Formats: sequence, C-alpha cells, structure tokens
Amino acid sequence: MPVRVPMRSLDDTDPISLALAPPQDESPDDRQKRILKERVAKQVSDEIDAQLNKERQQAKRQSKPVKILLLGQSESGKSTTLKNFQLMCEPKAFRAERASWRAIIQLNVIRSLRIILEALAAASRSGDPPSPRSSYSSYSSRESIHPDSDLLSLRTRLLPLLEIEDALKRRLATPEADHLHEISSSSATPIPTISTIFRRRTNNEVVVNSSVAWQSAFMRGTDGRESFDTQNAVDWDAEDDPGPALHARSEDMQRLWEHPTVRAILDQQGIRLQESPGFFLDELEVVTSLRYVPTDDHILRARLKTLGVSEHRMHLTDPYNGITREFRFFDVGGQRSMVRFLAEHIISFECANSEDKRARWVPYFDDVEAIIFLAPISAFDQNLAEDRSVNRLADSVELWTAITSNQLLQKTNIVLFLNKIDILQAKLASGIRFADFLPTYGLRPNDYDSVSKYLRKQFNGIMKRSSPSPRIFYCHLTHVTDPKSTAYILAGIKDMLMRSHLKESRLIL
Repeated sequence: MPVRVPMRSLDDTDPISLALAPPQDESPDDRQKRILKERVAKQVSDEIDAQLNKERQQAKRQSKPVKILLLGQSESGKSTTLKNFQLMCEPKAFRAERASWRAIIQLNVIRSLRIILEALAAASRSGDPPSPRSSYSSYSSRESIHPDSDLLSLRTRLLPLLEIEDALKRRLATPEADHLHEISSSSATPIPTISTIFRRRTNNEVVVNSSVAWQSAFMRGTDGRESFDTQNAVDWDAEDDPGPALHARSEDMQRLWEHPTVRAILDQQGIRLQESPGFFLDELEVVTSLRYVPTDDHILRARLKTLGVSEHRMHLTDPYNGITREFRFFDVGGQRSMVRFLAEHIISFECANSEDKRARWVPYFDDVEAIIFLAPISAFDQNLAEDRSVNRLADSVELWTAITSNQLLQKTNIVLFLNKIDILQAKLASGIRFADFLPTYGLRPNDYDSVSKYLRKQFNGIMKRSSPSPRIFYCHLTHVTDPKSTAYILAGIKDMLMRSHLKESRLIL
C-alpha cells in the first residue's frame, strides 16, 4: 500500500505553488525518481547558464565587428564591390555560389535580348518618331531606320526565348520572401512595400529582395563539403533549365547583336547596352554554350537588382599581426527613395515620427566604421530611371553632400569610389562632350585625365565645405568589374580599417 507523503499547506490561489507541489499519492520510489530527475534538470540548466555566461564574457572581451555601409544610386557598383570583397577575402564561399550565378547571367542575356526586340518593334512601326533615352545619339532624330525582312525573321525566331525569364522567376520565387518589411519616408514619397521576392519589373529587369537567399534555388546540395565541383552543383537535366534553349538559338542571337541596322536603331533610341551591368552580348558564344559555368569575371559583371538592405559577414585577418576581426557589410539597395531616406533620416535620427523606424534600423547603422560611397561618373549624360528629370551625376553629388554633412557621421571614414572609369573613357573618346551636360566644366579638355581630375576636385571641395569637422578625403578612380585593380584598392581599404579598428580597441599603438 503506498505511503502518503505529508503535504505542506498550499495557498489555493497560488498556481505556481500548486504546479510545483509533488503529487498527493506519491510513493517513496516515485519521490526518489522525481528528486533525481529534478537534480539532472537543474544540472543541465546550470550548465546552460554557465555556457551563456561564458559566451557573454567572451563577447565583452572581443572587439565589436567592423561595420561598413555601401551607398550609392542604382547601378553604381555596390554589389560588385561586395563581390570583390568576397572574392578577395572568402574565395571558397564566393566560388561555392558559382552555379547560382549561371541563372542570373542567363537572365541578363534575356533582358538584353528583350530590349533589342522591343527596339526593333518600335522601329518597325511606321510613322513612329524615335524617342531617345538619352540626350546623345549619332543619328539625327529625323532619320527613320526600319528593320529589314531578315531582322524581322530573326525577331520572330527569338521571341519564344523571352519565356525563359518567367521560368527563371518561378525558380527564384521562394517562400522566404513573405517575411519582409514595409519601409516608408514620412517626409516624401513612400518607399514601396516589398511583399514578394519580385516586387515589380523595372525596365524589364527582375527585382529581388536582398534578404532572400535566392542562390539555393539553382544549386544542388553540397552535403556539407567544404569544396565541390561546380559542375556537380548544376542540375543539367532539369526540365526547366534554359541552357539548351539558349544554346539552340545562340547563332541567331549573335547575328542579331552584330547586325549593323540593330546597332543603328539602338543608337538612335539612345540605348547603349554596352554600358549596362549584366552585359554579355559580346560573349554570347561562351555564356550560351552547353554546360556553361561562369568565371569569376562573369560573376562580377552579372546584374541582379535588389531592394532593401542586406548584411554580409566576413572574417578578415590583419596580415601584420594575424588578428582576425569580423567585418559586416551592409549593402543598401540603390532605389533612390531608400538611399535618400537612409542618408537624410535613419543615420541622423532627424526623421519626425520615426521611432519604429529607428528601432528597426539602428542595429544596422549604429557605430558604422566606414562608408564606401560609389558615384558612377560615367553616367554624366544619363538621367535616373526613377526620375527622368534628374541627372545621375547630379544625384550622386546631392547624395554625397547629404552624407558628408551629417553631424553623426563626422568621425566616420568615408571612402569615395569614382566608379566606371572604363565607360567614361569610352564615352569621351567617342566624342560625347562632358561640358554639354555639366556647363560648369567650361572649356577644359574633353579627355579622361582632365574630367576625372575635375570631378575629384569637385567632390573633395564638397566634403571640405560641408563636413562638420576636418576629415581625410579618401578617393579612388575605379572600375569595380576589373578584379585585379579593385583587389589592390580593397586590400588597402581593408588594412586601413583593420588598423584603425585595432587602435580604437587599444590592441595596437
């Protein structure tokens, strides 16, 4: 017969005491088992608490991560700069995603093809006057250029390839895209809600949310291996793989791109695909080959438009003392309203009615060690896609002024990349006059050395006039799709930030 254990009096109104009290009919054996079980549970709990306390103490002893913010308008080269950092500092991780970039390059090819086919359709409509996208064209706006029967036949054969874009979009669409936020500026036009991985298509370009891990949609599992053959990461036999279809029409696409009438029509409409990120038309034979795998150079040139802010963590080692630090890069999507909102409000905490926004964004932008600001100086003759009345170079100057004049950023290192110098050189050499778009340039020579020197001086002058306190002007003339020259610049920036961070941590003198 079970022995009744005496019970202490309980307050019937105390649910915690009732829950912790032993059963009224508990036997001595059950009591021993319960006590042993409680001891084991307490031991496990104590071990967890000790481990958490140990981790907290280690976190206190370690230096804070180095936070770097990448800023610049859309197509300024932020994502390419980040890819260069990954290639330089974490090459294994960079190349592990090689298979996924194959699909993005295929998307780039289809987007370029779509632009050409739409330009041909516009030119074939009789009586339609050309509508230049830029102020420069070597053809008179009164000329009428129409595609011949050969071009129209090529267009008909290539139109089915445009369906590849929808197939790739279906593979990119993942459930994780639903966990997103709506961000809006209280003082201006609201920033669009990002509710799906594809918010919209701007100029026939796929737009994805930067927080979604889209790479996994195009890669087979690696089974936890540190290294693997990229060929094995691609599902070559997938029914929806666009590779065979692109290969079958590769010669037609090459004929289309090399046709002199196509070049004339594009030029008349102010379309310069060679200057666009994700331009692969000169390498169609390579990128449409069967079992094509992107090179590092192709990945750097691949274009995937993103919205939102993405965080990328890397561990970089100081070559002088072997100390490793965590670097966190925050890539701000180039949408104009987003960039301006961050530059003018989030960082400076000056936005009215922005308590919720501060709480959401402060973890990203608190204690920013450095800002890498990219200004695409080749875009001096182009206008913003978001606002055709605003010159792209003027927009970069306006944003640069907002950043350098910010009171809370006066101690933050700001590194300026005057980017896309290769395209700038080509434009000036072709006869496009810089002074036609920036009258303040005056009668200075229309060559790269003179123009780049002028722009460097102008950006430096803005910093000197607007900065709340004196600061060093770090400026580089860059072509971030050139991995060799960019790696040299980024290595210098990494060492500068590493040593600056170690000095603040008092780890070096």
